[in-house]
Amino acid sequence: MASSDIKVFSGSSNISLSEKIAQKLEAPLGSVELKRFSDGEIWVKFGENIRGAEVFIIQSTNPPAENLLELLIMVDAAKRASAKRITAVIPYFGYSRQDRKDQPRVSITAKLVANLITGAGADRVMTMDLHAAQIQGFFDIPFDHLYGSSIFSGLFDKVSENLVVVSPDVGGIKMARSYAKRLHADLVVIDKRRPKQNLAEVVHIIGNVQDKDVLLVDDLIDTAGTFVGAIDALKNKGARNIYGAITHPIFSGKALERIQNSQLEKLYVSDTIPLKNNIDSGKISVISASGIFAEAIRRTYNNESISSLFDIDKG
Repeated sequence: MASSDIKVFSGSSNISLSEKIAQKLEAPLGSVELKRFSDGEIWVKFGENIRGAEVFIIQSTNPPAENLLELLIMVDAAKRASAKRITAVIPYFGYSRQDRKDQPRVSITAKLVANLITGAGADRVMTMDLHAAQIQGFFDIPFDHLYGSSIFSGLFDKVSENLVVVSPDVGGIKMARSYAKRLHADLVVIDKRRPKQNLAEVVHIIGNVQDKDVLLVDDLIDTAGTFVGAIDALKNKGARNIYGAITHPIFSGKALERIQNSQLEKLYVSDTIPLKNNIDSGKISVISASGIFAEAIRRTYNNESISSLFDIDKG
């Protein structure tokens, strides 16, 4: 099957990334009309025949909520147009931070979104660096979970012989371990307490960072309060140069100001979410995730294994 036969369509949340993916696939983005009624209601029409086709719809579901709704409507439209198989390619899976009931009378939005995507008619989901890997189990359809370590770790191969990889919390250990394994580096974990949303307090640092160069990895940065707090704690424990590799740059509130004023040497982020306008920081570099998504789409289309792209330590 030729790449030119792949039907790839983009929502409006991250057209730049979709174009890069299509370029690497050597396949043009499919024609789709996305409009709004005067009251803001979303209207979708595929501009070409997709009957019997394998369709890939690329759309991150970061806020505003219209991004998620747009994905659902596109999937529904593709289903009603008799597409053979619909894969929702979600570079950033929004609403994933609410993955359990951690207090009374709250929603599990990750499960709700999984139900919505499946109910809309998606046959498969592909995403990168979920906030919690067990969200895969919320779906009753095939789910491909890609890992950002494959696009970032090569940047740090020769940074330092004394490099250690740091997970900012216990939940990120498996992600950090995949980096540590690739870089043949030691693993350090930060034990933190979260009294409320977007606020975390470092309690302990498990491992030695004295006179070490540090790679701090996580799936996302929102307000950057937790991230910068971890940097300060590591510096207080004697860390030398601190670098960051973060997959999803949400950057809300004072995130950019905090990063710019921090003791961080360099922060690498992916383009799963478009960077906000007017970002001009020498501390932030964007590494595209288009290559790994394009390869995963190509292999899925050709019914080939993509397990080698998962790149996570099974231990």
